Amino acid sequence: MASKSLYSGRDPVLKKRDDFEDVLEERRNSSDLRYALRCYTPALYKGLVPCKASMLKSIVLQSDSLQYVVGQVSAECGESREAVQEEAALLLEEMAHRLQLGTIRFFAFTLSKAFKALFRGVCVNEEGIQRLQQAIQEHPVVLLPSHRSYMDFLMMSYILYTYDLALPVIAAGMDFISMKFVGEMLRMSGAFFIRRSFGGDKLYWAVFSEYVKTMLRNGYAPIEFFLEGTRSRTGKSLTPKTGLLNIVMEPFFKGEVFDVNLVPVSISYERILEESLYARELLGVPKPKESTSGLLKARRILSEDYGSMHVYFGHPVSIRSLAQGHISRSQHNLLPRHIPQKPTADTQAFVNDTAFRLVRLQEENMVLKPWVLLATLLLQNPDGMDLSTLTEQADWLRRLALAFGAFLDWPDHEPCSKVISSSLALHKNLVCVSGGRVRLVVEELPGAESATEEAGFNRAVSVLSCASYRNQILHLFVRPALIAVAMQTANCSRKDEVFNCFNFLRNVFSNEFILCPGAAVQDFEEACYLLGKCGAVQELQQDLVMSQSGQTTLAFLCSVLDPFLQGYQVVCRYLCEELEENLLENKFVPAVRSFTLQLILSGSLKCYEALSSDLQKNALAALIRLKAVRRVKAGDQVTLKVNKIAVNSLEDTLGKTNVQHINIYLYSSLLNNK
Repeated sequence: MASKSLYSGRDPVLKKRDDFEDVLEERRNSSDLRYALRCYTPALYKGLVPCKASMLKSIVLQSDSLQYVVGQVSAECGESREAVQEEAALLLEEMAHRLQLGTIRFFAFTLSKAFKALFRGVCVNEEGIQRLQQAIQEHPVVLLPSHRSYMDFLMMSYILYTYDLALPVIAAGMDFISMKFVGEMLRMSGAFFIRRSFGGDKLYWAVFSEYVKTMLRNGYAPIEFFLEGTRSRTGKSLTPKTGLLNIVMEPFFKGEVFDVNLVPVSISYERILEESLYARELLGVPKPKESTSGLLKARRILSEDYGSMHVYFGHPVSIRSLAQGHISRSQHNLLPRHIPQKPTADTQAFVNDTAFRLVRLQEENMVLKPWVLLATLLLQNPDGMDLSTLTEQADWLRRLALAFGAFLDWPDHEPCSKVISSSLALHKNLVCVSGGRVRLVVEELPGAESATEEAGFNRAVSVLSCASYRNQILHLFVRPALIAVAMQTANCSRKDEVFNCFNFLRNVFSNEFILCPGAAVQDFEEACYLLGKCGAVQELQQDLVMSQSGQTTLAFLCSVLDPFLQGYQVVCRYLCEELEENLLENKFVPAVRSFTLQLILSGSLKCYEALSSDLQKNALAALIRLKAVRRVKAGDQVTLKVNKIAVNSLEDTLGKTNVQHINIYLYSSLLNNK
């Protein structure tokens, strides 16, 4: 199975991970200008010299595949073939990159200056670079980085230039084209621009897909895109989008290339440049439009300290190996290759499965910093913690995370107290230490009362900013946490009953976390193994029971899921109590946000994470999938129709799992008594 090829072993701790080197170290000790102007001679795909960008466009426009669609569109819309061909040429001109080495050298110089100001270090796994260098020469390569910051694609090209590797061509959103000067600079550094959605535009899809496949077939350059589609504002991985993945796999399915290597890349930030911006977006503040003036105003961030970042290039994943025994390529012999074919159900299922497992590989190789553990603990203690207690619990949580297979960057030979003090200092914009107590910082408005909406908003910004770091470690805890909550909900130790509850919760939260479709049993077994390994539970034939020492761990894991359980309950409550008869879908998030804020201000809800638009959208998607809510389309508008009995039932079920009645500080007292 593809899953076995991509995700090996149930004990992630046994997985060997590469060592890192800081690519900025040399930059701090030598000339940036000499670095930018150095001899650049990357090894190329099978030694081929890439064709020029103008020749690439000519190949695309003359391809049999595009000519076939041009003929179709011409017949359907009644326009001449020449007019449609001209439209295709204009679309390609809007889309295509114009990669130029001179622009790359300019970015190499300016980014060196910027990165040295922003980061203490940029750490890259050299073995991953060596694997990538080999892969680029043998087969077409697709780079799939995680996406948490605008910095991601700049950093990727910077690293490949540093290691003398072929520069990627990068799928970028159309937003950047509107940036004067900068948009064209990005185009000349390898970016090609795509619309956020194509709708039913057959010609646009044909031009775009043929452009990507032509670059892939010719080994023109590594192709880079983000599987998640957009930046994650929450620090969690997003459900993968499979449109581009389908396109880059098609040449293999049709036998046009021998193989394609997919390379997952994990980019981890100690401190995210956009943390406050993301929190505000999740609270309904419109995303600032990309502009050159906005970029220039953002120069003040160069005076800030963003700690270090890690970039881990994973093992190349061979599509040929994955597809063996699962995909029959013979079906593509039934029609000429240039005729577009919709993927079969089996092919689409294979692509979806591959996408999810690639994102899981990205998650596995995310490097976690001490602050991630501190943010997790502080969110579970909203009134603050004594520094001594935080230090003890962080040390306990560090050991638990390592037992679960965390890729943790924790200084080996420094006292725990020093590591934590350093981490708190780096994130002083989010936390303060006063009188030996650690609290989240809340920006108070002058004259604002504690119960006003402004104060509530500011508190929410602080909580959601902190949660974006806690969320970086959720992939490690989510499966064991689902079992911990299921054991409580089932109120029974029978393993099959616990699994049923686990499977239900897994289904509810399948938009919230990366949970591979059809892998419920595998996830359950993996989580049971980890809980058994850390001594929290024991498997006794048909039973799953908490061990004598397991209460601390299970209480912590239940608390990890608590914000999501509460947030989904609030959405259910809104739909049952406050929903207008015909609520438009585009009014749903503002309406739920207002309802949630009033609950918080009245004191009946303390969970600020329930204000997150990301959580609210995921809850609605779950309710639609569970058929508790229907989307009814009338013209351009979509109305939500609610089955209040079903939604009420779900709210009741989630209420049984709600861990508010558990003392979430239980593990604190247990730790302190050890």
